[in-house]
Parts: sequence; structure tokens; C-alpha cells
Amino acid sequence: MRLPLVFVLLTVMIDAMGIGLIMPIMPSLIVEVQGGSLADAAIWGGVLSTVFAVMQFLFSPVLGSLSDAIGRRPVLLVSLFVMALDYLVMALAGSLWLLLAGRLIGGITAATHSTAGAYIADISKPHEKAANFGLLGAGFGAGFVLGPLIGGLLGEMGTRAPFYAAAALSALNFALGWFVMRETVTDKTRRAFDWRRANPFGAFRAMARIPGIANLLWVYFLYSVAIYVYPSIWSYFTAERFGWDTKVIGVSLAIYGVSMALVQGWLLRHCVRWFGERRTVLWGQIFDFVAFGILAFITSGSLALALIPVSALGAVVQPALQGIMSRAVDDNQQGELQGVMTAVHALSMIISPMMMTLTFAHFTRAETAIYLPGAPFLLALVLMLGGCLLFLRASRSHT
Repeated sequence: MRLPLVFVLLTVMIDAMGIGLIMPIMPSLIVEVQGGSLADAAIWGGVLSTVFAVMQFLFSPVLGSLSDAIGRRPVLLVSLFVMALDYLVMALAGSLWLLLAGRLIGGITAATHSTAGAYIADISKPHEKAANFGLLGAGFGAGFVLGPLIGGLLGEMGTRAPFYAAAALSALNFALGWFVMRETVTDKTRRAFDWRRANPFGAFRAMARIPGIANLLWVYFLYSVAIYVYPSIWSYFTAERFGWDTKVIGVSLAIYGVSMALVQGWLLRHCVRWFGERRTVLWGQIFDFVAFGILAFITSGSLALALIPVSALGAVVQPALQGIMSRAVDDNQQGELQGVMTAVHALSMIISPMMMTLTFAHFTRAETAIYLPGAPFLLALVLMLGGCLLFLRASRSHT
């Protein structure tokens, strides 16, 4: 495997490690900084995730279009450099306002996924796109294997240690990219930067004009809102329902990471070959639907751990959708498309964390009429069903 591709996969993996490192300690950190109950911490956790997503929504199409104009290398390297500084800011933060500032900066520079996705599209033949996007997802899953596990262990040393580790990893990856990353945008595929198309609304309009893309973006949006129930409330849900500590939460997230890496890195390419991209998307949605229904009412922590590999089967949806959409656009629009998809995902991150954490807080407060920590999974189930029906409708319109 060529070194630039290794670097891009490592970039996504380390990005996931950075997220996973801090997930197990976020509830404890917020309580440490702000005080209050776990339910209050869940709401603040939703706020921090939302402001990150707002900035990502606003700037991802800009950076995606910029990478079509000036290249993948400068956009990716600058993002990694600022990301390392951002983790240092959060490591030193003594108030929620500094944590908030760190999330704002991090959201602006969160171009790693869209730029990495554009790079994968650049080097892939049309029939290879879904499988190669699966490799990108596998890198992300591998990061979740190591990130939460190490984060849970580092959390025993203090709530700040995982942030220092994430900063170091980002800095090391920047150094690697500086030496091995090669540019894939050529004069033939380079597209002039246009602010009218670079802003998220202009980019959405441009993509929506391509036949079939608009409906698929809606499917991707509903899927993203639903699937984001995991990072939004998993730490809070498992601590409340099963009494798990940070170490067990980290292990559970690591199990999901292993499962997701296997599904996207190995199983996906077989699913696409056996069923095609569209049926792969449909089956993945069905697996997510079933997993949400079980998690909504589960009371056994052991059973929840056993269910994780099954729930990871739904991880085929995102790369298969990416493959379908990437084949529908021109080579000089790959960065723009990946920026729009990242913005759609960011929009779901604006909506989902607040929606899921508020639902969790309502159904776990002492005065609640119905105690149901798994209520957010029921909400995710409804959203996933809506996306599944819309995808079936979109598929019929193209047959």
C-alpha cells in the first residue's frame, strides 16, 4: 500500500482516536469543571458537540471546495496542525467557556474526513469507490478500537491526560503527512474556487441539481441523525443503565470499533459484490433498526456488550452511500461532494446531540413519569425507519 494512502488512512484513524480518547472522560470532566449532576453534564455535552457541528457545517463545504482548487495536501496538513493546538487548548481549559472555544476551533478545522474522502475518490476507479470508502471507515473504526480503550485507561490518570495524548497523536501525524503526502489534484481536475458554491447553502444547491443526489443526501442526513445516538449518549446511557465506569465504557467502544473496522474493511466489499450498493444500504439500515429497538429496553450490561458486534453490521450504510453519490458526480466535484456530505453529517451533529441528550435527561431525572434511559434509541429507530422508506422510494425512482 502506498505511503500517501497509508497516511490518509492513519489521519482518519488518529482523528477517531482523538475523539475516542476523550469520550469516556467527558461526563467526568464536565462535572469537574461545572459541577451538577450527570443529567446536567449530558446537556452540556450536547452543547459542546453542537457548537463543534455548527462550525463544521459552515466550513466543511468551504474547505472541500478549497481542496478542489488548491489541492488536498495543504488543506489536510493545516487542519491537522490546528487540530493539535486545539487539543492542547482543551487540555488546559479550566472552564466550560474554554472548552467551548476549543470546540469552535476544532469544528472549523475538521476537514480531515472530507479531504480524506476526496483523496480516496481521486485514486479510485468507479467500481472501487464504495469498497475504498469502506477502508476509510475501517480506519475510523480502528481508531475507535484504540481511542476509547486508551482514553478509559488514561482517564484513570486524570481528566486532562487524554487531551494531551490526542494533541501528540495529531502532531505526529502532521509530521508524517508533511513528508509523504502527495497531491492528487491536477490541472485537469482543478476547479476554480467560487464562494457562491463554497458556502453550505450554495454547495447544497449545486449538488441537488445532480439527478438523484438530493434524495440520497436526505437519506444520509436521517441516517446520520439516528446513528449519532451512540456518541451522543452512550457514555451517559451505560453509566445510568448499567453502572459502567470509564474503563468499561472505553472497552465497549473499543469492541464497537473492532466490529466496525471488520465490517467496513472486509465485509463491505463482499456485500457490495453480492448484493450491490443499494441493497447493501438497505440491509444496513435494517440491522440498525433492530439494534435500536433492543437497546431501547435492554437492562443487562452483558447482553449490551454481546449486541455490539451485531449493531456494527449497520456500518455498511455510510460507505455504500458515499460510493453511490461519488460515482454520480464529476472528478472535479469530488471535494465539493465530500464537503457537502461532511456538512450534512455536521448538520445532523447539530441536531442529534441536543435531541438525544435532552431525551435522555428527561427520561432519567428523578421526577420523570416514565424512567427509560433507552428512550433516545427509540427516537433513533423512528428516524432510521424514515430514512429506510425514503431510500426505497429513491431506489424505485431510478429503476
